[in-house]
Amino acid sequence: MKHFFNRRETIVTEALDGLLQTIGSGELARLDGYPEIKVILRADWDKAKVSVVSGGGAGHEPSHAGFVGKGMLTAAVSGEIFASPSVEAVLAAIRAVTGPAGCLLIVKNYTGDRLNFGLAAEKARAQGFRVEMVIVADDIALPDIAQPRGVAGTLFVHKIAGHLSESGRDLADIAAAARAAAKDIVSLGVSLSSCSIPGQPHEDRFGENDGELGLGIHGEPGVERIAVQSADRLVAIMAERLAARLDPADSHALLINNLGSVPPLEMSVIANAVLASPLAKTIKLTIGPGPLMTALNMNGFSLSLIRLDAARETALLAPVGPYAWMPAKPVVAPAVLPLAKTAGEGTARKPSQDARTRRLITTICERLIALEATLNGLDAKAGDGDTGSTVATGARSVLERLDTLPLASPAATLGALGDILSSSMGGSSGVLLSIFFTAAAQALDGGADLAKAMLAGLERMTFYGGAGIGDRTMVDALEPALKALGANGLEAAAAAAQRGAEATAAMDKAKAGRSAYVGSKLQGVVDPGAHAVAEVFAAVAALHATA
Repeated sequence: MKHFFNRRETIVTEALDGLLQTIGSGELARLDGYPEIKVILRADWDKAKVSVVSGGGAGHEPSHAGFVGKGMLTAAVSGEIFASPSVEAVLAAIRAVTGPAGCLLIVKNYTGDRLNFGLAAEKARAQGFRVEMVIVADDIALPDIAQPRGVAGTLFVHKIAGHLSESGRDLADIAAAARAAAKDIVSLGVSLSSCSIPGQPHEDRFGENDGELGLGIHGEPGVERIAVQSADRLVAIMAERLAARLDPADSHALLINNLGSVPPLEMSVIANAVLASPLAKTIKLTIGPGPLMTALNMNGFSLSLIRLDAARETALLAPVGPYAWMPAKPVVAPAVLPLAKTAGEGTARKPSQDARTRRLITTICERLIALEATLNGLDAKAGDGDTGSTVATGARSVLERLDTLPLASPAATLGALGDILSSSMGGSSGVLLSIFFTAAAQALDGGADLAKAMLAGLERMTFYGGAGIGDRTMVDALEPALKALGANGLEAAAAAAQRGAEATAAMDKAKAGRSAYVGSKLQGVVDPGAHAVAEVFAAVAALHATA
C-alpha cells in the first residue's frame, strides 16, 4: 500500500505542525516537547473555566487535535499511530490548561488509554489539581464483552462537555453530564477493507467480495465477516442492530462517520440510506457525513447515536470553533508554548535509608527476576510470552535505583516505585502497577495503614484497568491477598494469593488483559501475573518468618 510520508518516526509531529500552520492566526498552539510530548491546546484559554482534555493514538484524524477550540476540547494529547499517549504527555496537558476550576479527561475505553490517562489523573490529583475522568464505551459490536470499545460516539461527549465548560458550569456538573451522555451512546462500524500503516507492510485480510461488521478503529477484526452488498442492505443490517439498543419513544442525534477512505459521493449515499431506514424515525439531528474519527485509510463508515434531551440538543447545536468545522484559514507559523512545571517537584523524595525496607524490596525484586523464564513460559500459553521479561525489567530498574529511594518514608517510597515502574516496565503491566503504588502512596500519606493503603491502590488499579476477581489476571491473587493481609497477617495473605493464583488455572477464558483476545484455550494454565503475585507474597512471608 502506498502512502505520502517522509519518515515513519516523524509522521505525527509533522502532521501536527501542518495542522497548526493551516488553521488560522494563533487560535491553537502546541506544547514544547516534541517528540515525546505531543499536545495541541487553545492558545487563548482562560483557566477560570473547566478544561476539557482528550486524546489517544494518531491515525484517527481529525480526532483529536481537530476538535480543539472554542466550545469543544481545551487540549488534545496525541500518541504515535494507534498508540496511547504517555502518562507524561497527558500530565503535561493537564498542567498547561487546568486552573482552580479543574479538568475533565474524556477517554475512549481501550486499556492503554485508560491506564495512561488514569495514572496521569492520579499524579495530577497528587499535585493539587482537580481532575475527573469519563470513559466512553459506545461500541455495540461485541454484545457480551465486559469492556466495550470507545469509538466515534466519543465525539458527542467532547461536544457536550465543551459546551458546558464554555458556559461556565462547574466540574461536578460537567463530569456528571458527560458520564450520563456516555451511557446513552451506541455505535457500530462496517468496512470493506482493513487499514494500512505508513512504513509497515500491509496484507489485506479481506476477500474480494466480503467486508467486516463491527471492526474497531485500529483495524482490529470485526465481529463477523459480511458479504459486499448494496449500501441500503448494509445500512439496514446496522440499523437493525442499533435500533435494538434504542427506545423508539426517544429522539436521537446521529453521527455518520467516514472511517478514512470512503469517497464523499458514497458517504452521501450512506447518509441517504440511513435516513430512509426505520432508524430515521427516531433521528432529530444529524452530524456528518464526514471523516470525524478515522482509522487511517480504512474503507468503511460508522454510525453513532445519542439519546437527546433538551440540554444535549442545545449543546450539540451550539456553534463551535474547531478547525474540522471551519472554512479554510491563512497559513501561520506554529505557536509554541513552554511546558508548565510544578514548583518544587521532586523535593519530597530525597534519598534516605531504612534497612528493613531495603531488605524487603531487594527480596521481592530478586524473586521476580528469578521468575523471568517461568513467567514467560506461562505467558506464551496465554499471551505474547513477555510477562516475565517485563516484570524482571521493572525489578532490575528498582534495584538499580535502590540508593536513590526515600526508604525512610513508606509513602514516598511507594510513590517513587510507581514512578520507576511507569517508565521502565512498559506495556499495561507497568502502568497498572504504577497506578497501584501511586494511589497506595496517597492513601498511606493520608493516614491509612499499609493494608488499607494497598487496597486503595488496588481499587484505583482495577478502576482504570477494568479487571476484577474472576477475570483471570493478577487481581485474582492480589485482591484476596490484600484483604487477608489486613485481617490475618502475612502468612494468611500468602496462602490467599496462592489459592487465587491456582484458581486461574480453572478459568477457561480471560475477561480482561491481553489474554482476553486468546479465546477459550487457557484451562489448566495459571495466569502469569497471578503467579507472580503469589510468589511475591510467599517471599515476603518467608522473609518475615526469619526476621
